Order: sequence, then structure tokens, then C-alpha cells
Amino acid sequence: MFSVITCIRDDHDWRLVLAAAVVCLIGAMAAMLPLSRAQGFDGGRRKLWIGASAFAFGTGVWATHFIAMLAYDGGMPISYRLGLTALSFLLSVAGSWAAILIASQSRSRFSHIRGGVLMAFGIASMHLTGMQAIETQAVIRYDPMMTLSAVLAGALLSSAAFHAFFRLKGLRRLLTSSVTFVLAICALHFISMASITLVPDPGKELPATVLDTSLLAAIVVVAATALILIAIAVVFIESRLTDLRGLANASQEGLLILREGRIIDANERFLGLSGWKLADLSGKAPSVVLTAAQGQNRPGETLLNTRSGKEIAVELNTSRIVYRGHNCDVLAVRDLTERRQAEELIEHLAHHDVLTDLPNRSLFDTRIRQALQMAERKNSEVALFYIDLDRFKTVNDIFGHAEGDRILCKVGSILRRVADESDTIARLGGDEFAIIQPAGQQPAAAQKLAADIIDEFAAEMDTARDPTAVGVSLGIALFPRDGRTAEELCNNADTALYRVKHDGRGRACFFDAEMDEAARNRRQIESDLRHAITRNQLNVSYQPILNAQSGEITGYEALMRWHRPGHGMTEPDVFIPIAEESGSIVQLGEWILQQACMEAARWPQPLTIAVNVSPVQFMLPNLCERVEAVLAETGLAPDRLELEITEAALIRDRDRVMATLQRLYKLGVHIVMDDFGTGFSSLSNLRSFPFDKIKVDRSFTGVLEHDAAARSIVRAIIGLGHSLGMPVVTEGVETEMQRQIVVEEGCAQVQGLLLGKPDIEPSMKQAARKSFLSGQAGTGMQPPRRTRLVSE
Repeated sequence: MFSVITCIRDDHDWRLVLAAAVVCLIGAMAAMLPLSRAQGFDGGRRKLWIGASAFAFGTGVWATHFIAMLAYDGGMPISYRLGLTALSFLLSVAGSWAAILIASQSRSRFSHIRGGVLMAFGIASMHLTGMQAIETQAVIRYDPMMTLSAVLAGALLSSAAFHAFFRLKGLRRLLTSSVTFVLAICALHFISMASITLVPDPGKELPATVLDTSLLAAIVVVAATALILIAIAVVFIESRLTDLRGLANASQEGLLILREGRIIDANERFLGLSGWKLADLSGKAPSVVLTAAQGQNRPGETLLNTRSGKEIAVELNTSRIVYRGHNCDVLAVRDLTERRQAEELIEHLAHHDVLTDLPNRSLFDTRIRQALQMAERKNSEVALFYIDLDRFKTVNDIFGHAEGDRILCKVGSILRRVADESDTIARLGGDEFAIIQPAGQQPAAAQKLAADIIDEFAAEMDTARDPTAVGVSLGIALFPRDGRTAEELCNNADTALYRVKHDGRGRACFFDAEMDEAARNRRQIESDLRHAITRNQLNVSYQPILNAQSGEITGYEALMRWHRPGHGMTEPDVFIPIAEESGSIVQLGEWILQQACMEAARWPQPLTIAVNVSPVQFMLPNLCERVEAVLAETGLAPDRLELEITEAALIRDRDRVMATLQRLYKLGVHIVMDDFGTGFSSLSNLRSFPFDKIKVDRSFTGVLEHDAAARSIVRAIIGLGHSLGMPVVTEGVETEMQRQIVVEEGCAQVQGLLLGKPDIEPSMKQAARKSFLSGQAGTGMQPPRRTRLVSE
């Protein structure tokens, strides 16, 4: 170690040693920059960057060696052979290239060591060759151990430099690896220089082709500086060009560069989109690939002709730039294929049902108007089908929405099979479908299509065996006989469908004028009912309920009456079913409940008040809360309120209705089974819930005098009530004979026109009677006697 320091101190010029170190550092940094760039590439581009790094590194090593040799003073004049000096340069570059290539092959520790050893041998071979290029009247002797130590030190430090380069990032990588390589080069050089000895040999002849030291110094400094600066410039310029080209290739638009109307360059996006190679397009006009090549800075649409012969719709825009020192046109091409597909998909989704892929209501409205316009011009007919699925709601509720969706898809496929290509099949929503039949002789064509639909449903949907099968009902209206506008035709088809659904379902029905009148009346009633309460058109009549044995009044039943302007008194049998279908029965039912409870609260006697509750009201989750609220508002005791229900309420959702009845029962309200013996009567209902009363339907009472079967049914119902401990009320008693029969059979209570017609509020009658009695008291007159069976 001391011999090395002594050699540097005594045998070298410090200024040139410092210059050699600076050149070595610049060379190392110039080599690390392209090596860093090489890490981001594969294949040929990577090898190109490794070659640039090796050239810069080899040049730096060679310049460092000969600058240090110029700083060396061996005590006698020194010159250099030209051939060996050039060979040393080549060995320096070749050795650097091999070492960097080996070290870059993988990131393992051994690849760094192998690269460091090769780098040390490369530097050593350059050093020894450079030393052999020395020409002086002396013989150079080497110390083998010192020379081996120099190579070993260079190998260790070079390996450390490679390790730092491949492990560190950013500026630390550049500085640490560069400084470590400088130490490796300097250590190898100066340890090796400390191992040599110059033995004078005056008789040695010098060759004629040698380089003077001053000339060599100039060549080395100029060449090294130029080469290193070129390497740095190449790194900077190439990085900029690579970044710009990478930016252009990363663009989603295809770029075509034109100079004087000819193609000179294109980015990868354009070449990939068109399928052409740049060599095929260079020097040709853009019309070879583009139908129109002008945009004037405004986007325009044109066609791109691919190499395979396919035409692609593209958006084209033109701009001007300076490219390679010339004014050039840039054609920016954007592929419209995905946008067109997205637009078509959006357009399709906007006009088709997502589940069945059938036209939706929007497209249906357009198609029906188009069909009617075409039929009017051709003086032809159009059939419009409105289709509703029977039992679909039940299937959907029991088996779930997934099964319901499957049924709807299956229905769509059935309709597609039976309809013609000219027909439009649409899903209007839920389980409602429609078919527009613009062709064929009507009504024969519509009859055939309807028969085909019903037959196909019968074959595909066996409701007797498949619990998920559904039926189909069809309403048909014809243009122009059933309507000349789309609105009229749709309304009339819907009217015909309504008739089918109420007359048994499972068939087809054509519209006729009678249906239209009935539908208009129904819609008018439905509309008037919505305003009946606010317009004070409703009132409540109270029919007395009497004890069958004593004839005393035990309560009243509240009956709704509607005085419809222009139509007089409308019977409940007319408007109640319409109110239930439209949903207005909820508002009406709450109104009569409140009115009846208010009236009953005014009575001095604790008589009961009976109010009918529609099955629709039992579908409300807050029915019990509303009843409780009305009782609280009116102050009526719960045990005075009787809610009459029919067994139809138990059919829709038996569990829910039973739960509601249990809550009402716990509230103290009495529950009466109304119209027992008709409809969906079931003894299991009487077993499942403790009804407070059973009411015999008036249809049995009206035929008691001459129908033995009816009398037997009434007897059975009364006997059933006795056995279950439930009082039985017989409705519709209109003759004395009927009253005697039900009393003999043991009926507890009776109700009917014989015993009292529905009349005004009992509280008003009592007030009128008191007024009459007080007026007669002054004259001494007595009120007329009346039987106990007549309502007070």
C-alpha cells in the first residue's frame, strides 16, 4: 500500500492525476446513463443502449489510463507505439461491452460478480497493452503479485459498482456506481503502476512510428472529451426522441405525417389500425388509405381502407406542424367502431326491453303510429293485440322474481315463434305484452294469430301439471273500425282485454261498441269516485240489527250511499267493485269507518256498529293502526265496533290477514264473518280464527219460503254457529215468514227491510223524536204506538 502511495506521490504529476480522475468520473457517469436507459427496453434496443454504455465506459477507461501515463515520470523520455495504443482502445471498449452485457443478463449476485471480473480483466488487458505500447530505452519489469493484486482489487470494486447500479434507484444509483467504478479503474491502474520497474537499456533501438507524449496528450484529451460529450448528447437526444415517439405511439389516435402531400411517417396506432406497414405507405398519397383526407382543423368522418380490404369508419382531423425541419400536415385518425357500437347499443337499449329484448313501450308507440299511417295510405287494416298473463303474479310471488323473469323470457320466445316477421311484438311492462299485426285480411288474420298464441301456450304452459305455468288472455282491436288513432286503438284493445279478464280469462276477445260504452261508464265512475268525498256526495245509512227473540235493536250496520250528480243514488253493488279495482276503496273504507264510529259515539245506549272492510284494505300493513287511531279520535269503545269481512280477504294472503285479525281481536274489536256460505267458504277459516259472529248471506234468506235446500243450508249454518259458540245473524229478512223460519231455527239476530230500512243517523232520529215529544207534551197528546220490531 505504501509503495502505491509512494508511486503516486513521487512518480506522477498531481495535476494530471486529478485530470485523469475527473475524466474517469465523467466517463463512468456517461456509461451509467445509457445503461440506465437499457433497463427499460428489450431485445435489440436494449443491446444498442448497452453498446453505447460500453463505448463511453471503454473510452473513459482508456483516456484515464493514458492521461495517468502522461502524468508518470519514469526518469527517461517515453513515447508510444501507434498500433498497440489503438489496440488498447479496442480492448477497453470490447472488455467493457462483455462485462456490462454479462452483468445485465440477470439480477442475481453472481451475474454482478461475473461482470465485475470481466470488467477487471478488460481494464487489465487495456492497461498491459498500453504499457507494452511504451517505447523507451529501458526494459519494463512487473511484480506478478502486485499485478494480481491490482486485478483482484479492480474485480472487487467493479462487482460492487454493478451491485450498486442494479440495486439502487435514481440519483443514488448514478453517483454510487460511477464513483465505485472510478475507484476500481484507479486502483487497478495505480497498483499496477506501483508494480513496474524501468531497467535502463541504452542499446535498445526505438521504432520510427511512435507518438510523442505531447501529441498523445492532445489526442487523448480531445478524443476522450469529445467521445464522452457525444455519449451524453446521444443519451439526452435519444431519450427525448424516444419519449416523443412513445408519446405518439401511446395516443389513441392514429397519426399520419404528410410532407408535400406524401406520407413520410405514421405512429403505431395508425399502422395497427390499418394493417399497413410504414414501408408500404411511405411516399404515397393518403388517398391510398383514406377516402377523404381533408378536415381543415374540424373533425369529419371518413372511411379507412385497411390492408385486408375492410372499411372502418373513422373521425379525421388535420393540423400542421414542423417535423424534421419541414412544414408537414398531420392527419389524426380516430376509430369510430367502438363509438358506433356503443351508440347502437344505447339506441337498442333505449327502445328494447332489457329482459326479453322485445321492443319496449317507446318503440311500440312509434311502430303503431307508423303502421296506422301505412295502413291509411294503402287503405288496409291493422290488428292490435293486448296480451296479459294469467296467474303470473301468483307464480312471481311464490317462486320468486328469478322464476318470473324466466317465464317472461319464455313468453317472449313463444310470441316470436307464432308471429310473422312483419309483426311487432312489444313488452309494455310487467306481464303486459302487445302485438301489432299490419298485414293480412282482417279479422281472419287476427283470429288465426290469436288461436296460434292460445294453442302454443297450451302446449308450452301446462297449468295442470306445471305450477309455474301461466295462461294468456288477449284483447284485440282493429283499425280503422275500432279506432282511427293509436290512442283509440290502444284503449279499445285494453277494453277488450278487460272484458276477457272478467269473463273467465284464457281466451281472445274482439272489441265491440258495447264494451266501449261499458268501459267509458266504468272509467267515469272511477273518476267520479275519487272526488266523491271532497264533494260531499257520500253519506252513511244505518240499518238496524235486532235480537231475533225479543225484537230489540242490538246494533246497526253502516251502509255507504253515493248520490252521484246526474245519475241519482248509485247502488253499492255498482261502485264498490270498481272502487276495489282502482284502489279508491282504501280512502272510502277509512271515511265510512270514521263516520260510523263518530255516529255510534253519540248514542246513549252502548249499541254496536258494524262496518264492512274490503279485502283490499286488508292488504294494507297499517290497517290495525288506522282502526286504533279512528277509535281514539272518536272515543268509541273497541268492543262496540264490529268489522265485517268476507272470506275473499283470506284468499289473497291468508297468513297476513290472519295476523291482522289477531291484532284487531287483541284490540277488542269484534270480527264478523260476512256472507258465509257463498264464495270461498271454508270451515278451516272458522277453526283458525275465533270470529265473534257469522252472517248468513241474503241470497239464502230470499228463497227460504220455497227452497228446501236453502233452508237446509241456513239450518246447517245456524247449527254450526251454535256448536262453535258464535252468534249467527241472518241478513235480507223481508217477510214475516222468513223471520219466523230463522227464529225457529235458532238464529240469534236478524236484519232486513222487514225490520228496518237503511235510514239516517239514529242520533238525528232520536233528536227529532225528543223534539216531537217535547212539543206534544204541551198539548197533552201521546205519541203513536209502534211495534218493537220497527227501527227506532
